[in-house]
Amino acid sequence: MVLAAQIVAGIAAALHVMFFVFESVLWTKPSIFPRFGVASQEQADTTKAMAYNQGFYNLFLAIGTVIGIALLGGAGGPDLVIAGKAMMLLTTGSMALAGIVLLTTGRHYLRAAAIQFIPAAAGFVLTLFA
Repeated sequence: MVLAAQIVAGIAAALHVMFFVFESVLWTKPSIFPRFGVASQEQADTTKAMAYNQGFYNLFLAIGTVIGIALLGGAGGPDLVIAGKAMMLLTTGSMALAGIVLLTTGRHYLRAAAIQFIPAAAGFVLTLFA
């Protein structure tokens, strides 16, 4: 169960690194901003600072998840395993809840919300029972 939790949480973390790249690095590229419901270059330029900040939130969640995965592996002893489990629950839970919040912004975000929610929620549940 621990390995399954680590793998699924790792997928959620990888997605959040991708979100970071899209939001904080590539936001104003015409191939990227429409994925987020931004209709024009002008809107992308206007929302660039917000997206930059949001991207870093996603990166920090991914980093926390990766640290939790490493600690849950058990190499540092039982106290670090507990810390890793707590960290993974916090980060994957935050990711899953953010997916729910995204869904509340409109039905047209269903696919994006599912991409964010499903791996994170699965990682949370698997970690809870690991």
